[in-house]
Amino acid sequence: MMENTYLTALHGMEGVFEHMDPLLERFHKKFYMDAFSEFYESSFVAFQALEDGYHNAIDKEQFIANMANAVAGKADDILQGVTKKSKKNAVAMNLNLFMVVYVLPALGKYDGESVKPLTDRLLISWKEKFPESNISAARVEDIQAGFKHKWCYITTAVCETFGKPDDCYELTLLRNYRDTYLMEQEDGEAIIHEYYDVAPTIVKHINHSDRKEEVYRHIWETYLNPCIHMIESERMQECRDLYIQMVHDLEEEYFYTYPLS
Repeated sequence: MMENTYLTALHGMEGVFEHMDPLLERFHKKFYMDAFSEFYESSFVAFQALEDGYHNAIDKEQFIANMANAVAGKADDILQGVTKKSKKNAVAMNLNLFMVVYVLPALGKYDGESVKPLTDRLLISWKEKFPESNISAARVEDIQAGFKHKWCYITTAVCETFGKPDDCYELTLLRNYRDTYLMEQEDGEAIIHEYYDVAPTIVKHINHSDRKEEVYRHIWETYLNPCIHMIESERMQECRDLYIQMVHDLEEEYFYTYPLS
Protein backbone atom coordinates (compact mmCIF):
# COMPACT_ATOMS: atom_id res chain seq x y z
CA MET A 1 0.00 0.00 0.00
CA MET A 2 2.81 2.40 0.94
CA GLU A 3 4.61 1.69 -2.33
CA ASN A 4 1.45 2.46 -4.34
CA THR A 5 0.99 5.73 -2.43
CA TYR A 6 4.63 6.69 -3.06
CA LEU A 7 4.38 5.98 -6.80
CA THR A 8 1.09 7.87 -7.10
CA ALA A 9 2.68 10.91 -5.46
CA LEU A 10 5.87 10.61 -7.51
CA HIS A 11 4.08 10.24 -10.85
CA GLY A 12 1.74 13.05 -9.88
CA MET A 13 4.66 15.38 -9.18
CA GLU A 14 6.29 14.44 -12.48
CA GLY A 15 3.00 15.04 -14.27
CA VAL A 16 2.26 18.60 -13.13
CA PHE A 17 3.58 20.04 -16.43
CA GLU A 18 1.44 17.79 -18.64
CA HIS A 19 -1.00 20.53 -19.65
CA MET A 20 1.30 23.51 -19.07
CA ASP A 21 0.87 25.23 -22.45
CA PRO A 22 -2.95 25.32 -22.58
CA LEU A 23 -3.10 26.36 -18.93
CA LEU A 24 -0.66 29.22 -19.53
CA GLU A 25 -2.76 30.34 -22.48
CA ARG A 26 -5.57 30.83 -19.95
CA PHE A 27 -3.40 32.87 -17.60
CA HIS A 28 -5.61 35.90 -18.03
CA LYS A 29 -7.80 37.72 -15.54
CA LYS A 30 -10.96 36.35 -17.21
CA PHE A 31 -9.91 32.70 -17.28
CA TYR A 32 -7.25 32.15 -14.61
CA MET A 33 -9.42 31.08 -11.67
CA ASP A 34 -11.28 28.47 -13.72
CA ALA A 35 -8.01 27.18 -15.18
CA PHE A 36 -6.43 27.06 -11.73
CA SER A 37 -9.41 25.13 -10.31
CA GLU A 38 -9.09 22.56 -13.11
CA PHE A 39 -5.39 22.15 -12.41
CA TYR A 40 -5.98 21.81 -8.68
CA GLU A 41 -8.70 19.20 -9.12
CA SER A 42 -6.58 17.18 -11.57
CA SER A 43 -3.66 17.27 -9.08
CA PHE A 44 -5.69 16.50 -5.96
CA VAL A 45 -5.09 12.73 -6.03
CA ALA A 46 -1.33 13.34 -6.23
CA PHE A 47 -1.48 15.86 -3.37
CA GLN A 48 -3.44 13.41 -1.23
CA ALA A 49 -0.93 10.65 -1.97
CA LEU A 50 1.85 13.08 -1.16
CA GLU A 51 0.28 13.86 2.20
CA ASP A 52 -0.36 10.19 3.03
CA GLY A 53 3.15 9.24 1.98
CA TYR A 54 4.66 12.01 4.07
CA HIS A 55 2.81 10.86 7.19
CA ASN A 56 3.90 7.25 6.69
CA ALA A 57 7.48 7.87 5.55
CA ILE A 58 10.24 6.84 7.94
CA ASP A 59 12.65 9.37 6.43
CA LYS A 60 10.36 12.34 5.79
CA GLU A 61 13.19 14.59 4.62
CA GLN A 62 14.26 12.12 1.93
CA PHE A 63 10.64 11.59 0.87
CA ILE A 64 10.17 15.33 0.38
CA ALA A 65 13.50 15.64 -1.46
CA ASN A 66 12.46 12.88 -3.87
CA MET A 67 9.17 14.62 -4.63
CA ALA A 68 10.79 18.02 -5.13
CA ASN A 69 13.48 16.54 -7.36
CA ALA A 70 10.78 14.82 -9.43
CA VAL A 71 9.19 18.19 -10.23
CA ALA A 72 12.44 20.04 -10.94
CA GLY A 73 13.88 17.07 -12.81
CA LYS A 74 10.86 16.81 -15.09
CA ALA A 75 11.04 20.53 -15.83
CA ASP A 76 14.73 20.17 -16.69
CA ASP A 77 13.94 17.23 -18.99
CA ILE A 78 11.38 19.39 -20.81
CA LEU A 79 13.90 22.19 -21.24
CA GLN A 80 16.71 19.90 -22.39
CA GLY A 81 14.39 18.52 -25.05
CA VAL A 82 14.29 21.94 -26.72
CA THR A 83 17.11 22.46 -29.21
CA LYS A 84 16.59 26.00 -30.52
CA LYS A 85 18.08 28.63 -28.20
CA SER A 86 15.33 31.18 -28.86
CA LYS A 87 12.63 28.64 -28.06
CA LYS A 88 14.61 27.35 -25.07
CA ASN A 89 14.47 30.78 -23.42
CA ALA A 90 10.71 30.95 -23.95
CA VAL A 91 10.18 27.45 -22.52
CA ALA A 92 12.34 28.27 -19.49
CA MET A 93 10.24 31.35 -18.84
CA ASN A 94 7.04 29.35 -19.20
CA LEU A 95 8.29 26.74 -16.73
CA ASN A 96 9.09 29.44 -14.18
CA LEU A 97 5.73 31.12 -14.71
CA PHE A 98 3.82 27.83 -14.47
CA MET A 99 5.48 27.03 -11.16
CA VAL A 100 4.62 30.46 -9.77
CA VAL A 101 0.99 30.71 -10.90
CA TYR A 102 -0.15 27.06 -10.87
CA VAL A 103 2.04 24.51 -9.08
CA LEU A 104 3.07 26.40 -5.93
CA PRO A 105 -0.34 28.06 -5.38
CA ALA A 106 -2.06 24.67 -5.82
CA LEU A 107 0.15 23.16 -3.13
CA GLY A 108 -0.64 26.12 -0.90
CA LYS A 109 -4.37 25.63 -1.44
CA TYR A 110 -4.11 21.96 -0.42
CA ASP A 111 -2.42 23.08 2.81
CA GLY A 112 -1.45 19.69 4.25
CA GLU A 113 1.42 19.07 6.65
CA SER A 114 3.63 18.10 3.71
CA VAL A 115 3.10 21.39 1.88
CA LYS A 116 5.56 23.70 3.65
CA PRO A 117 8.50 21.25 3.67
CA LEU A 118 7.80 20.37 0.04
CA THR A 119 7.50 24.03 -1.01
CA ASP A 120 10.76 24.90 0.75
CA ARG A 121 12.55 21.96 -0.85
CA LEU A 122 11.02 22.67 -4.25
CA LEU A 123 12.49 26.16 -4.29
CA ILE A 124 15.91 24.69 -3.52
CA SER A 125 15.63 21.95 -6.16
CA TRP A 126 14.35 24.44 -8.72
CA LYS A 127 17.28 26.79 -8.07
CA GLU A 128 19.68 23.88 -8.52
CA LYS A 129 18.22 23.05 -11.93
CA PHE A 130 17.60 26.67 -12.97
CA PRO A 131 20.30 28.78 -11.27
CA GLU A 132 19.17 32.02 -12.94
CA SER A 133 15.59 31.74 -11.67
CA ASN A 134 14.24 33.58 -8.63
CA ILE A 135 10.78 32.08 -8.16
CA SER A 136 8.87 32.23 -4.88
CA ALA A 137 5.58 30.83 -3.58
CA ALA A 138 2.38 32.85 -3.72
CA ARG A 139 -1.28 32.25 -2.91
CA VAL A 140 -3.78 31.97 -5.73
CA GLU A 141 -5.77 34.85 -4.21
CA ASP A 142 -2.73 37.13 -4.40
CA ILE A 143 -2.11 36.23 -8.03
CA GLN A 144 -5.72 36.88 -8.98
CA ALA A 145 -5.67 40.19 -7.12
CA GLY A 146 -2.42 41.11 -8.85
CA PHE A 147 -3.93 41.12 -12.34
CA LYS A 148 -5.01 44.73 -12.01
CA HIS A 149 -1.43 45.77 -11.21
CA LYS A 150 0.64 43.23 -13.10
CA TRP A 151 1.89 45.49 -15.89
CA CYS A 152 2.65 48.25 -13.40
CA TYR A 153 5.01 46.71 -10.83
CA ILE A 154 7.91 48.95 -11.78
CA THR A 155 5.74 52.02 -12.30
CA THR A 156 4.07 51.44 -8.94
CA ALA A 157 7.45 51.19 -7.21
CA VAL A 158 8.60 54.43 -8.85
CA CYS A 159 5.40 56.26 -7.94
CA GLU A 160 5.52 55.01 -4.34
CA THR A 161 9.10 56.28 -4.05
CA PHE A 162 7.91 59.74 -5.13
CA GLY A 163 4.92 59.65 -2.77
CA LYS A 164 2.28 59.22 -5.46
CA PRO A 165 -0.92 57.28 -4.54
CA ASP A 166 -2.02 54.02 -6.20
CA ASP A 167 -4.71 55.86 -8.16
CA CYS A 168 -2.39 58.62 -9.38
CA TYR A 169 -2.68 59.90 -12.94
CA GLU A 170 0.44 58.09 -14.17
CA LEU A 171 -0.56 54.64 -12.89
CA THR A 172 -4.14 55.04 -14.07
CA LEU A 173 -2.96 56.06 -17.53
CA LEU A 174 -0.62 53.07 -17.86
CA ARG A 175 -3.23 50.60 -16.58
CA ASN A 176 -5.73 51.92 -19.09
CA TYR A 177 -3.10 51.63 -21.81
CA ARG A 178 -2.49 48.01 -20.82
CA ASP A 179 -6.19 47.08 -20.79
CA THR A 180 -7.38 49.03 -23.84
CA TYR A 181 -4.40 48.87 -26.19
CA LEU A 182 -1.76 46.32 -25.26
CA MET A 183 -4.09 43.41 -24.50
CA GLU A 184 -5.65 43.83 -27.94
CA GLN A 185 -2.33 43.45 -29.77
CA GLU A 186 -1.35 40.10 -31.28
CA ASP A 187 1.61 39.69 -28.92
CA GLY A 188 0.09 41.67 -26.04
CA GLU A 189 -0.51 38.77 -23.67
CA ALA A 190 2.97 37.37 -24.34
CA ILE A 191 4.51 40.74 -23.44
CA ILE A 192 2.48 40.89 -20.23
CA HIS A 193 3.42 37.31 -19.29
CA GLU A 194 7.12 38.09 -19.73
CA TYR A 195 6.81 41.29 -17.72
CA TYR A 196 4.88 39.53 -14.95
CA ASP A 197 7.62 36.91 -14.71
CA VAL A 198 10.54 39.30 -14.21
CA ALA A 199 9.19 42.61 -12.88
CA PRO A 200 8.56 41.60 -9.23
CA THR A 201 12.14 40.33 -8.87
CA ILE A 202 13.55 43.45 -10.56
CA VAL A 203 11.68 45.63 -8.04
CA LYS A 204 12.87 43.52 -5.10
CA HIS A 205 16.48 43.77 -6.24
CA ILE A 206 16.28 47.53 -6.78
CA ASN A 207 14.74 47.91 -3.32
CA HIS A 208 17.78 46.09 -1.87
CA SER A 209 20.10 48.62 -3.47
CA ASP A 210 21.51 51.60 -1.56
CA ARG A 211 20.80 53.62 -4.72
CA LYS A 212 17.08 52.84 -4.81
CA GLU A 213 15.82 56.42 -5.16
CA GLU A 214 18.48 57.27 -7.73
CA VAL A 215 17.59 54.19 -9.79
CA TYR A 216 13.86 54.92 -9.68
CA ARG A 217 14.45 58.52 -10.69
CA HIS A 218 16.51 57.30 -13.66
CA ILE A 219 13.66 54.92 -14.63
CA TRP A 220 11.19 57.77 -14.43
CA GLU A 221 13.24 60.18 -16.52
CA THR A 222 14.48 57.66 -19.09
CA TYR A 223 11.43 55.47 -19.62
CA LEU A 224 8.21 56.19 -17.75
CA ASN A 225 7.77 59.91 -18.25
CA PRO A 226 8.55 59.69 -22.00
CA CYS A 227 6.20 56.71 -22.28
CA ILE A 228 3.40 58.66 -20.61
CA HIS A 229 3.89 61.54 -23.06
CA MET A 230 3.73 59.04 -25.93
CA ILE A 231 0.36 57.73 -24.69
CA GLU A 232 -0.94 61.27 -24.29
CA SER A 233 -0.01 62.00 -27.90
CA GLU A 234 -1.42 58.62 -29.06
CA ARG A 235 1.98 57.19 -30.05
CA MET A 236 0.95 53.81 -28.66
CA GLN A 237 3.45 51.63 -30.54
CA GLU A 238 6.35 53.85 -29.47
CA CYS A 239 5.26 53.49 -25.84
CA ARG A 240 5.11 49.71 -26.21
CA ASP A 241 8.63 49.61 -27.67
CA LEU A 242 10.07 51.88 -24.97
CA TYR A 243 8.44 49.95 -22.14
CA ILE A 244 9.76 46.65 -23.51
CA GLN A 245 13.21 48.22 -23.77
CA MET A 246 12.96 49.36 -20.15
CA VAL A 247 12.12 45.84 -18.94
CA HIS A 248 14.96 44.29 -20.93
CA ASP A 249 17.46 46.89 -19.71
CA LEU A 250 16.41 46.47 -16.07
CA GLU A 251 16.34 42.68 -16.40
CA GLU A 252 19.94 42.69 -17.63
CA GLU A 253 21.09 44.98 -14.82
CA TYR A 254 18.98 43.88 -11.84
CA PHE A 255 17.30 40.50 -12.40
CA TYR A 256 20.43 38.38 -11.86
CA THR A 257 22.97 40.80 -10.42
CA TYR A 258 21.60 41.47 -6.95
CA PRO A 259 20.88 38.46 -4.71
CA LEU A 260 17.89 38.61 -2.40
CA SER A 261 18.79 38.68 1.29
